[in-house]
Amino acid sequence: MQIETLDHVALWVSDRDTLADFLTAHAGMHVIERTERFTLVGADARRGKLTLFVAKGRRDPGVLARVGLRVFDLEEALAALPPGLVVERRDGTAAFQAPEGLGLTLVEVDEGVAYDLDHVAFRVPDPETTFARLAELGFDVGDGRLRAGDASVLLEEGDPGESERPLLNHIGLRVESAEDHIEEAERRGLEIADVVDAANTYAVFLLGPDRIKLEYVEHKPTFSLT
Repeated sequence: MQIETLDHVALWVSDRDTLADFLTAHAGMHVIERTERFTLVGADARRGKLTLFVAKGRRDPGVLARVGLRVFDLEEALAALPPGLVVERRDGTAAFQAPEGLGLTLVEVDEGVAYDLDHVAFRVPDPETTFARLAELGFDVGDGRLRAGDASVLLEEGDPGESERPLLNHIGLRVESAEDHIEEAERRGLEIADVVDAANTYAVFLLGPDRIKLEYVEHKPTFSLT
């Protein structure tokens, strides 16, 4: 298995329009696609995105601790946030809570794409065990971190709880060939949750550790989202 990059983080949300409005007004994103089932937002359709799936009722953060977004000028990015928002600053980052209980962290960087995904952080009972299991599922390991291209997966010790209404739906990992990952998963006896052949993408979903669902997604040559 070989991951090219962190393509998206998919969420279950009860009010997708409020969260989408916040992200487009204050976090450098635009609506890439909106259907009856979901809204896709991001700064660039070919970079890291957030997928907001329609769900009923309040969601619990669960295993998802936060999502990190890249910015070039932290002060400028903070000025774009709504007044009165509680922000925690530390070492070139700024963390706050967006609508729907989504934890976001702005990370100041020197290169890349502004408001692209920098990292996704998970809250798990045993980070070492989860790290080892994810390392076998296509992530690169470097400097003590799990890498998905130029993005990171961070693991923090904590109790995610057992909610039946988690905020996290899945994380999308871009790959060159979804079919190769299906064959590899079958060869290794991994649990395949679903295979989806959509207009722009072809993907296989695997059930990872700590209720973290992984989507290995291939962008088709016809991929036309902007």
